Order: sequence, then C-alpha cells, then structure tokens
Amino acid sequence: MANPPDRAHLEAAVREKYRRLAQNEPGLFTYPTGRAGAEALGYRAEWLDRVPPELLERFAGVGCPFEVRVPRAGECVLDVGCGAGTDAFVAAQLVGATGEVAGLDLSPELLELARSAAHASRRTHLRFHAGSAEALPFADASFDQVLSNGALNLVLDKPRALRELARVLRPGGTLAIADLLVIESVPAHVLADLDAWST
Repeated sequence: MANPPDRAHLEAAVREKYRRLAQNEPGLFTYPTGRAGAEALGYRAEWLDRVPPELLERFAGVGCPFEVRVPRAGECVLDVGCGAGTDAFVAAQLVGATGEVAGLDLSPELLELARSAAHASRRTHLRFHAGSAEALPFADASFDQVLSNGALNLVLDKPRALRELARVLRPGGTLAIADLLVIESVPAHVLADLDAWST
C-alpha cells in the first residue's frame, strides 16, 4: 500500500498547483471554475459583476459560503485560503466601507493578483495576507465571520486549523465553510498522488 506524501512534498504540490492557477492555466480542476463555476454554485450575478474579471476567472471554489450567512454592513470578515480573492471581494461589497475584510493564502502569485486588484479598485477596507490556516496571523476574536472555500481540504493538520478559525472568530460569529469531503475509503494510488492531494 502506498503511503501519503510527506508534508514538504504536499505543500510544494499545493503551491505549484496554485502558481499554475495564478497563470490561468486551464484544466487544473475536475469541476467548473471561473464565473461559470461560481454561478453554478449559487453566487448572485450582482456580486460577481463587481469582482475584477482577472480574479473571477481564477475562481476555484467548491461551494458558496455566503449561503450560510451574508455578511452585514460594518462587519469584519476573514477569508481563509482566499486564492485570487473572489470571496474576499464579494465580502468587501457586502460589509461596505465601514467593514473590513482580510484574505489569507499561501500562494504568493495569487496574493499578488488579489492585492493589485484591491489597490486598483481602491478597496482600502480589503487586505490580503500571506499565511497558513494552521497559524493565523490575527488576534483572538477579530472577526464576525470566517469563510473558507475549497481550502481546508488542502490543510494537513485540520484540527489545528479549525482551532485557529474558532480562535479568531468573535463570540456569536459565523463560520462558513464550503469544502470537499471524503465519504468513502480512498484507494492507495490516490493517496500517493500529489495532484489528488493538491486539488
């Protein structure tokens, strides 16, 4: 039976996959991505119309975390595993200029795209940070809502990441996660496949 790859190889595979996403390489995912993928998941057209197209075409989410609860004006929202920033941009629209949104991701290439778009659109209440879900660079009880869309499945220490999400969430706050789940046993050849681990 093949063993899963070690942490260093898995992290390198994830970074490489999302570097390729930043370059807008087609065929990286087996499910619909981009605007068509977001629309199929239930995102409202008026939200997507206000996301910079260069970010939206790199959307690779697996659900719509806004179905759990739509952020309110003035709230603070964190998007963990923000990628190019589609969900963070949607949240920034919803909380308005009196709110704050932080996006966090491991991919420097995707973060650069998101930061450039935030700067170009003068969204001063939207900031992007490099970091890991396993060690969030934010104070306790900082956010009214924490989002994660198709990212926690990439995290190796999921219990630690979930503790971190709970730590930064304010009492009574909302955790909205959309992710891939394994409901059957995974064949050994898939467990040994770096591409399968980084999707």
